[in-house]
Amino acid sequence: MFYDLHLIIQCVMGWSNSHLYQFVYNRNSIIGSPEMFDDEGIADANKTEIEVIFDKLKTNIKYEYNFGDGWEHEVILERILEKKPTQLYPNCIKGEMACPPDDCGGINGYYDLLEILKDKKHPEYDEVTEWIGDGFDPNYLDLEEINEALKEYHDMDLGFNL
Repeated sequence: MFYDLHLIIQCVMGWSNSHLYQFVYNRNSIIGSPEMFDDEGIADANKTEIEVIFDKLKTNIKYEYNFGDGWEHEVILERILEKKPTQLYPNCIKGEMACPPDDCGGINGYYDLLEILKDKKHPEYDEVTEWIGDGFDPNYLDLEEINEALKEYHDMDLGFNL
């Protein structure tokens, strides 16, 4: 279901699943949480199977999260791998760099955050490092850590985005 895809993206990004989200396909068709949007035109993410939309290679949709920060991701079906009986799924097989922290103000806020972290004399440095941690490395990505977190991605369901 698309709700699972939402939780998986949240998990991989290291985000908190604490904001509204939606998937947009065919320019203006939406999959999300109808009870939150109060709109009958939105397909229910808890009931919409991924295979219904991703029915052929190169299918792409837009995933939008935290409308205030304005995160938009393009999700593309690049290929279908044969399922391995010994592999746990979902499984992240590739990635680059750390993900921006949740609630950092979108892409512009993230770039501002990176600039602040480069300068220990910046007036906001202490506040930012207290919030994000002193060891944040924007170039660091640990696939093993992500895959460990993916084993429990259902725990991301905080009851907010149902």
